[in-house]
Amino acid sequence: MHLGIDFGTTRTVVAVADRGNYPVVDFLDLDHDYHSHFPTVSALVDGKLVHGFAAQTAARSGARLIRSVKRHLADPDLTLESVIDVDGQQIALLHLVTSFFTALREALQQSSTLPEGEPIGAVIVGVPAHAHTAQRLLTLEAFRRAGFEVGAMLNEPSAAGFEYTHRQHRTVTSRRNCVLVYDLGGGTFDASLVSVENADHEVLGSVGINRLGGDDFDLLLADLVLEKAGVREQDLPERALDELVEQCREAKEGLTPQTRRLGVEVGDQMVALDVADFYRASTPLVEQSLQVMEPLVAGLDAAASDLAGLYLVGGSSGLPLVPRVLRERFGRRVRRSPYPGASTAIGLAIAADPEAGYTLTEQLSRGFGVFREGDAGREVRFDAILAPDHRVSVTDEVVVTRRYRAAHNIGWFRFVEYGRLDDAGQPVGDLSPRGELIFPFDPELRRGQDLLQAPVVRLEQGHLVEEVYTVDPHGIITVRVTDLDDGFSVTAQPRAATAAS
Repeated sequence: MHLGIDFGTTRTVVAVADRGNYPVVDFLDLDHDYHSHFPTVSALVDGKLVHGFAAQTAARSGARLIRSVKRHLADPDLTLESVIDVDGQQIALLHLVTSFFTALREALQQSSTLPEGEPIGAVIVGVPAHAHTAQRLLTLEAFRRAGFEVGAMLNEPSAAGFEYTHRQHRTVTSRRNCVLVYDLGGGTFDASLVSVENADHEVLGSVGINRLGGDDFDLLLADLVLEKAGVREQDLPERALDELVEQCREAKEGLTPQTRRLGVEVGDQMVALDVADFYRASTPLVEQSLQVMEPLVAGLDAAASDLAGLYLVGGSSGLPLVPRVLRERFGRRVRRSPYPGASTAIGLAIAADPEAGYTLTEQLSRGFGVFREGDAGREVRFDAILAPDHRVSVTDEVVVTRRYRAAHNIGWFRFVEYGRLDDAGQPVGDLSPRGELIFPFDPELRRGQDLLQAPVVRLEQGHLVEEVYTVDPHGIITVRVTDLDDGFSVTAQPRAATAAS
C-alpha cells in the first residue's frame, strides 16, 4: 500500500493510493464509530502513554490530554534530546512522537478501513514548509523508530499543490499556471507559490509561521467567552481551561456562513456570543497570514493573470472568516479545497503513487548560514551558505562546497537557520540556532584539549580546509569539515554542539 501521512497539530490524516484514486483512511474509535482522522493527542495513564481515541477516552476519566505536540517541534531550540513537562513528569519529545506514530501504525493495521493483512510500504510524510532542520530530523526519526519506511518527506503546501492539480487541473492553463497554496492548520501556517506544467510542479517561493493556526483561534474564543461570563482564567477549577478550549474548538468548527451566535458552557452557565464579535477579534490573525504571504503575493501583482487559483487548505481554513477575508483581497480566484483537512494527505498519497507521474522541485524556504571567527577571534562574521530560495530535490541530495586556507588555529562554527538577510547581509527575523561545531585547524590541538578554553590565534600558513553542506531529500542539512592536507574530518547534523577531538 502507498500511503500519504499528514501529521497535524490536532488531527493526523492518512490517504491511500488506489488505482488513480486517493481516498482518506477512516479510523475506528473505541465506540466503534469511524472518523476520517486519528486524533493527534496523547495522555498518561498509570505512567504509560496512550494516544488518539484512547487518549480522548482517558481524558473523560480525568487524564490530562497532551495536545499540540507539533508546536513543540517548531521550538527553535529543539534537539533530539528535548523534553516536555506533563504533570511534573519529564517526557522526551522524541519518545512521545515515536510512541504516537507507533499507535498510528497499529491503528492503520488493526482498526482502519485499509485492507487487513496488506503490508504498508514506503510512506510519504508531510512537514511544514517552514520547518527547520531539527524539526524535520526528529519527525523523520520518530516515523522510522515507529516502524514506518519513509520514502520521502514533502512540505505540506507543496503536497496540497498536487491535490489541487489532481482535482482542479482544468483551471491550470499555459497562461494561468501558478497556484498559491494557503495552508492554515491547527498550529502552523504555510504558503507556497507553485508553478505547474502538466504533472511537473516547481515551488517558486514559500513562507510561513510556526505558531499561527487553529489553536490561536480557539484560545481567542475562550478569552472572549470568559470575558462575557465575567470569569477570570485563574478562578477556573483545575483543567477546566483545557475543557473550555476544547468546547471552543468544537464550537468554532461547527460554524457555517449562516451562523450568527454560538454557545459555550462555563461552569454552570451557558454563554452566548455573537459570531460577529468573534470574527472581529480573529481578523488580525487572518491578516497576519496575509502579511506573511506578501512576498509571494507581490510577485503575482505584476502578472495577476499567472494565478490559476489561491487554494485554501488545512483544517482551520474552514473557518468562514478566512475565505471571506481572502476573497476581499483576491476575488473569485480563491478556491477552498472540498476536503481542506485532508488535502495535504491526499497530495502526499499522490506523491506516493508511482503511477501518478507527478514531479516536484522544491525550495528550502529558510536560509542556512554560519557565524565564524574573524580577526583572530576579535569579531564574528556571518556567511550565508544556503539562501531561503535555494533549489533542492525531493529525490537527490544537493551539495554546496567551500574551500579555503585556514586563517586561525580554531574554527568555531555557529550554525543558524533564518528567514531573511538585511541590507548588510546579516540574518534577521525568525532566527533559529542550529548548534555549533568546533574544529581544530591546528593539528597540535587534536589531542583532547578543551577547545573552548584555547585562545584563537592567526596561523602563518594554515592547512587547506573544505566545508561540504549536504541537503538530503528530506530537507535535512549535514555539514562535513575536512582538513585536506591530512584528511582529518568532522561530520555533524547541526542541531547540537559538536567538537572535534
